[in-house]
Amino acid sequence: MSIQIDRLLDTAIKQGASDLHLTVGRPPTLRLNGRLRELKTKPLEPEDTQSLMKSIAPERSQQELQEERTTDFGFAYGDSARFRVSCFWQRGAIGITLRQIPTKLLTFEQIGLPETVTELCRRPRGLFLVTGPTGCGKTTTLASMINYVNEMLDRHIITVEDPIEYYHPHKKSIMTQREVGTDVPSFAEALRRALRMDPDVILVGEMRDLETIEAALRAAETGHLVFGTLHTTGAAGTINRIIDAFPVNQQAQIRVQLSSSLVAVLSQQLMPRADEAGMVAAYEFMVVTPAISNLIREGKASSFFNSAIQTGRKFGMQLLDDHLWALYGNGYISADEMIDKCMAPSVLAERVRKAGGSMRRVELAE
Repeated sequence: MSIQIDRLLDTAIKQGASDLHLTVGRPPTLRLNGRLRELKTKPLEPEDTQSLMKSIAPERSQQELQEERTTDFGFAYGDSARFRVSCFWQRGAIGITLRQIPTKLLTFEQIGLPETVTELCRRPRGLFLVTGPTGCGKTTTLASMINYVNEMLDRHIITVEDPIEYYHPHKKSIMTQREVGTDVPSFAEALRRALRMDPDVILVGEMRDLETIEAALRAAETGHLVFGTLHTTGAAGTINRIIDAFPVNQQAQIRVQLSSSLVAVLSQQLMPRADEAGMVAAYEFMVVTPAISNLIREGKASSFFNSAIQTGRKFGMQLLDDHLWALYGNGYISADEMIDKCMAPSVLAERVRKAGGSMRRVELAE
């Protein structure tokens, strides 16, 4: 069976798949350019997924799968690629999803990041958030930022991940990479410990609970550059999500903390290109200027953030919908893809109609 997993992984790498799905009752399935494609083999049986799991999961993860009914881990497949794996029970059988992590780190230009990001990565302190739904490329963006700091500056960089995805060698900086569950019990505990390890830069793989958000804010306030991720869309939604995580009686204080420590929010979406030649990313980018800092402190509504981003173009700021419209106008994405990912579907749909474009969808709702 190990030959079979090798063959499946080779196919995923060769075809450039982002994910490989192994589930009972269906042939192994690749995600290529955002779309699912079945391999031309027989549907998998329960014993197939059981054997495939055992051929890749370390003993610790196999035990966790039995006890918790789910487990996540990462592994290197020779020098070809790394995979992040989720194994789980579903309908009485094991299912497996493997996400391919590219071994090659991309430059800011290759990813299409605003030039201002370079300057922000050189900041001595503050909180830089990269947000978006699962599978939108947050990990790749953050890995590029960490690599830039690693190559250009002498820093002690600590990453806290679950699991470690990109391996960073020591370059100009010292790299300390800690895996939750293996090197440290939790994100919050890792952040508490990190402050005693003389860090300059800290990457928090996921700010998933109140304790971790609090610890990340504290680290940013005490003179460290902190990179973090949230599953939110848009700059305003990200700020609201952080503040709403706290009890009501603490929210005014958190707004003050956030207004002084937040340096930028980069919110991204990943879509298949219209010519099917890979994927393209769209960004919303907000740099915290004194004006935006005041909006955060005063708890102003989302519409104020949008107008502040629109007037901040000289800092490289842009709204997600404006970037999506530019990508659509240049022929990189379809109208339907743009409407699926945008913040104001009816507004952009009307613009498409006025421009004489066509969409498959009939009804739209905000």
